[in-house]
Amino acid sequence: MSIENRDPYTGEVRRYQNMGKADIEAALAAAAWAFPAWAALPLADRGACLRNVAAVLRVRRDAIAALMTGDMGKLRREALTEIEKCAAGCEYYADNAGRYLADQAISTDAARSYVSYQPIGAVLAIMPWNFPLWQVFRFLAPSLMAGNVAVLKHATNVPRCADAIADVLTAAGVPAGVFTVLHIDSEQAAEVIGDPRIKAVTLTGSERAGRSVAATAGKHLKKCVLELGGSDPFVVLEDADIDLAVRMAVLSRFGNAGQTCIAAKRFIVVDAIADAFVSRFVQASARLVAGDPSSDDTGLAPMARADLRDELHKQVQASIAKGARPLLGCEPGEGDTLYPASVLDFVVPGMPAYDEELFGPVAAVIRARDEEDALRIANDTAFGLGASVWTRDAARGEAAARRIAAGACFVNAIVRSDVRLPFGGTKASGYGRELAEHGIHEFMNIKTVYVD
Repeated sequence: MSIENRDPYTGEVRRYQNMGKADIEAALAAAAWAFPAWAALPLADRGACLRNVAAVLRVRRDAIAALMTGDMGKLRREALTEIEKCAAGCEYYADNAGRYLADQAISTDAARSYVSYQPIGAVLAIMPWNFPLWQVFRFLAPSLMAGNVAVLKHATNVPRCADAIADVLTAAGVPAGVFTVLHIDSEQAAEVIGDPRIKAVTLTGSERAGRSVAATAGKHLKKCVLELGGSDPFVVLEDADIDLAVRMAVLSRFGNAGQTCIAAKRFIVVDAIADAFVSRFVQASARLVAGDPSSDDTGLAPMARADLRDELHKQVQASIAKGARPLLGCEPGEGDTLYPASVLDFVVPGMPAYDEELFGPVAAVIRARDEEDALRIANDTAFGLGASVWTRDAARGEAAARRIAAGACFVNAIVRSDVRLPFGGTKASGYGRELAEHGIHEFMNIKTVYVD
């Protein structure tokens, strides 16, 4: 079976072949063969490899950014920022894995007892297209430093990005088999999950994909970490700095063409300042012009695929039909994948813009009576990935943040992943954590050693 890769902006089509059974077998055998030697390598040597990876990423940044733009339409400047984030993430784990993986002494009745962290083997990563490098590296850097080896099944529309990552690791001196790319489809991925050489699975993707992967992993008694969708609330209280909130709202909603699981999606604004916020938000959003992602003058990237744009527009149309007011955009742009910055106001329950995740450049404004109502609305969702609260009173914001059911809540800042902080969700946004100390421990045997 072939994989079609289409440039979202130019429409250029490239085709690749799925790997057959023999190629998959060879890849899994290489990973299993590489694991013992990689796990036995001193931590300092693994760290040196990761620092080399960071250096190669920086040398190849322009070429890799062009691949990201061509594969999924990412703005060139956003691609360059993503590449640097990957490089910094590699260096962070090279610097900090030693203290995260050190034996932890526990006082018991034994002469000596402690917790030891040991690698488990090959971990399969099933990754999405929206951050084709960072999604991989935020799993890859801690996993390799932990002594595991990694097998990647990347999204089928970013095959060149997957191969570019493999080329970077090879150039950096990472041994063969430590990182392996599988160009396969979902059915083949399910078979790979069941292979005894795969010890665990991590997925970033849709809720539907998460349910499927979790069921397959559970059938084979394998741990999985799931980072799924989000419908992040952006709660604006009456004492917020409206100019700051508007500026950050535009950045959070329309970055990466809105195709971000932790993008602000539901703008919950208390009535007292709703008109002022919405007016300024619409004006600021209107300045973003969708166009060529390779141009530094473009303000809004195209969406990654035509089917994604079509699905988003159906959600918008259905919301308008149920009473939402279109204040900006809300009609497809030229070409297959352009969609303008769009704002829907007076969104209420029963509309797709309220009940579902809008994975694209559409903001849903929901008006709340007061803070209590705003927090109720923030939690009125199946998702629980990120959230933000905007107020000039930091203590008030922190108290509100504690009441929102989400894996992360930011006060007067937009939600973002930071290698120093654990990342993940609750409810239908998945389970498990990536990044920081929590992320490196997810795929380890946390072993008790008791010596009497």
